[in-house]
Amino acid sequence: MPVGPSVSLNALKAFESAARHLSFTVAADELSVTPAAISHQVKSLEDRLGVRLFRRTSRGLVITDEGLALVPTLSETFARLGRLLEQFEHGHRREVLTVSVVGTFAMGWLLPRLQAFEARHPMIDLRLLTNNNRVDVAGESLDFAIRFGDGAWHGLQAERLLDAPLSPLCSPAMAAPLRTPADLKDLPLLRSYRPQDWPAWFEAAGCATVPLRGPVFDASTLMAQAAIDGHGVALVPPRMFAREIESGRLVQPFPIAVSTGAYWLTMLKSRPIAPAMSAFRRWLLAEGPGA
Repeated sequence: MPVGPSVSLNALKAFESAARHLSFTVAADELSVTPAAISHQVKSLEDRLGVRLFRRTSRGLVITDEGLALVPTLSETFARLGRLLEQFEHGHRREVLTVSVVGTFAMGWLLPRLQAFEARHPMIDLRLLTNNNRVDVAGESLDFAIRFGDGAWHGLQAERLLDAPLSPLCSPAMAAPLRTPADLKDLPLLRSYRPQDWPAWFEAAGCATVPLRGPVFDASTLMAQAAIDGHGVALVPPRMFAREIESGRLVQPFPIAVSTGAYWLTMLKSRPIAPAMSAFRRWLLAEGPGA
């Protein structure tokens, strides 16, 4: 039987809450009503649909197969409605902006400046996700993804944000005996998933590549923390770890740096640019080059 306007929204909400918690009492607390009210709403929905949605047993409330069929759609509908209503505040609509950011850029550049963006755009609800440079912009329904590389990603528009040349960083104790780049051969060299980085740096330093025998990391932030803890020498962008260098936790033993890529703002070429996206893009491009 088709469900028409006579189905109460309160009844649907009462049922969905009771189904999630398998308890009329907990549902009542969540919805700020009495358990009797929840029971009444569920009974009215059962009468309207002509099926039982719950069974009471000695072990508590049990949802029926008919009830189970309703739960996924109702839960998703109420969740989407909640997310929609969250966008409105003081008579204005907040725009949700979802950005995936490579962790190194998030920690070393974006977070220290985020308060300035939020102050300038208080009605943008910025949602940040971190990635290790592997991200599915379409599959994850992202507005933007900030990535490190050469800017060539299939199906994506990429705008260069800033360069971040790589240089060895390590703890002060590990840096103390280093005199020339060749001295690194005696130390564990912490590696990323980009095997070309260390050979490129040794070439820029004018010496032969030494054997790489340190652990491999999928995030520069973890690699830098390992270097701080004395596990080896990390090849990372000093620009992204300025606070660690200023505090003395990391040392840059050699001024030599090599560029193997840059940070890029990427988006689907087919995606229309919403006002929140436009504001975030303008802010990033204005801040990035001179940051």
